[in-house]
Amino acid sequence: MTAPLLEVKNLVKHFPLKGGLFGREGDKVHAVDGVSFDLNAAETLGVVGESGCGKSTTGRCILRLVEPTSGEVWFAGNNVTAMAPNALRSMARDMQIIFQDPYASLNPRMTVAAIIGEALTIHKLTRTGREYSDRIVELLETVGLSADHRQRYPHEFSGGQRQRVGIARALAVNPRLIVCDEAVSALDVSIQAQVINLLEDLQAQRGLAYIFIAHDLSVVEHISDRVAVMYLGRIVEIASSRDLYANPRHPYTEALLSAVPIPDPTVKRQRILLQGDVPSPIHPPPGCHFHTRCPIAQPQCGVESPVLKRVADGHSVACHLRS
Repeated sequence: MTAPLLEVKNLVKHFPLKGGLFGREGDKVHAVDGVSFDLNAAETLGVVGESGCGKSTTGRCILRLVEPTSGEVWFAGNNVTAMAPNALRSMARDMQIIFQDPYASLNPRMTVAAIIGEALTIHKLTRTGREYSDRIVELLETVGLSADHRQRYPHEFSGGQRQRVGIARALAVNPRLIVCDEAVSALDVSIQAQVINLLEDLQAQRGLAYIFIAHDLSVVEHISDRVAVMYLGRIVEIASSRDLYANPRHPYTEALLSAVPIPDPTVKRQRILLQGDVPSPIHPPPGCHFHTRCPIAQPQCGVESPVLKRVADGHSVACHLRS
């Protein structure tokens, strides 16, 4: 067995809240609360969950766009969380991100050539002006745009085209891992399919690994090799895509999947309606964070926090009552 490309170990991110007369630190937002997983080269891990569960913060902590409170991130045998800024800049060539909003993630004052070429300049990846220009054209054509687009500005493109520019920017440094942070959620459904197909083609050609963060379970099922389900800062279940969708073990995963539409009108699925609202991440419930809404919760669930344990080959769940 080869070592994983990425290992995340007990990752924690708490955002302090300041208040009071002198702005003293008080409560904390428990955005990520002990997340652990690994990712192999050329593999896609889907990360799903309700808004505010910590999906995007996890992805940004891995890249150190947000500094984690504690825990470790290991990439290709290197401890990313312990790296000095200079070493981290070099490591950034291997780990890139595609942001959710293609309208906000591109500088409106820069041409497409300047947006894509910025990374080439920073990392000194081209030696001559001709090589620089040719590389930009190559990247544009790789994502389905033409050389004529390079002198245009972001406002001249559709949402799908802007996201393709974002993908080209991420590809410019030849990364090994890309965090797709809700990369298709702002796009029309037909455009989503085109972008997902592009990402899959790029993965097949370049051996890319993806962390695909999304709330659309149908999209995640299509693109992911494995899926991690998050609730209130914790992973509650992780399994292969096929196994998770066919045989969910955690009550929260069951509730999520019961809401996925089925295209066949003759097939009826019983909807699982959860009671109450998601608790505040400032004061998460003791024990299992999900016990306040869980239909099968027992007294133990409100006292003891469950660990993520293996229940089948490649399938782990954090639940006292499921095995």
